[in-house]
Amino acid sequence: MKQFEYISPCHFGLESVLKRELTDLGMEITKVEDGKVSYTGDGNTCARANMFLRTTERVLLKIASFKAETFDELFEKTKALPWEEYIPENGKFWVAKANSVNSKLFSPSDIQSIIKKAIVERMKLKYKLDWFAEDGDPYPLRVTILKDEVTVCIDTSGESLHRRGYRKLASKAPITETLAAALIMLTPWNKDRFLVDPFCGSGTIPIEAAMIGAGIAPGKNRTFQAEAWTGLYSAKSWAQARQEAEDMVKRDIEMTIQGFDIDGDIVKAARQNAILAGVDHLIHFQQKPLSELSSSKRYGFIITNPPYGERLDEKDELPTLYKEMGKVFGALDSWSYYIITAYEEAQKYIGRQADKNRKIYNGMIKTYFYQYMGPRPPKHKND
Repeated sequence: MKQFEYISPCHFGLESVLKRELTDLGMEITKVEDGKVSYTGDGNTCARANMFLRTTERVLLKIASFKAETFDELFEKTKALPWEEYIPENGKFWVAKANSVNSKLFSPSDIQSIIKKAIVERMKLKYKLDWFAEDGDPYPLRVTILKDEVTVCIDTSGESLHRRGYRKLASKAPITETLAAALIMLTPWNKDRFLVDPFCGSGTIPIEAAMIGAGIAPGKNRTFQAEAWTGLYSAKSWAQARQEAEDMVKRDIEMTIQGFDIDGDIVKAARQNAILAGVDHLIHFQQKPLSELSSSKRYGFIITNPPYGERLDEKDELPTLYKEMGKVFGALDSWSYYIITAYEEAQKYIGRQADKNRKIYNGMIKTYFYQYMGPRPPKHKND
């Protein structure tokens, strides 16, 4: 089977999590850079990466990288690429996104236009046509230019992979499914451990945890752009990935996952999202303020995305809220708690320095993932 190079982007600061996912899937990694990981494989790789990766937004099929400092250079080097090996003569193709950093070519709209023209000229020569109907399957392109190095890819995913298909209703400041999954994977939590999110919003962290614990592939209930590319990938690759996803589901599993929020309407939305994800039987959602969080269970986990002043009217309330978090979480003395926030004074008001602090960019927002590790549970004699 033909080999390709793929690139999967991720949140800045989470490259190691995505790398571990790819390694666990048996992928051959070629490069790890800020905000992305590159790897090689065949059509099966594309199908499995789309189906199983929890922490990437896309699986991009890399066509080429080359240096270009002028638009003429960009045109000629793009035209020289073998586009006919990827896009059929009736394929619909366009540059869906172009971005440029520290490069002489910096206008996204000009980059998009020139690359489109260059591909058209190449395909005119190869297909012996003067005009393309573009009434076939879509082939959206993504182009990045970093320090004059152009990387041209075709997006195999289509709709972003954070759209698992279950989140129809969202809270005001939702965390993406990919980021929620990555945060969970940065902790030692596993399906046998108690998990609470006291600021659950639309339920993303509890739902992602339940999907991880139950072995539900993030792409199990959706389709992907490249499934339609019959000339490039075989239908068998996608069918095998779907069957593998089906076989992985642990249907008789039991977990203790709870999601609380002070907003009753958003709790109802979280329940509906959990039903769509097929994990509603694994999560208990309840309207409850932070002050009422307590538990007799030991060695539990809190993983949460509390308010951090996205709206101006919240900022004055933050010291009080984070002090209360420190008090409530501190009372759960055998628990571990993990908090993602952009609030710079979080540790001050929680009243304790985190054991670990990881910087993560949530889009353009710099956030911190504060990690407070509790004691490990004692091992059973028969372990």
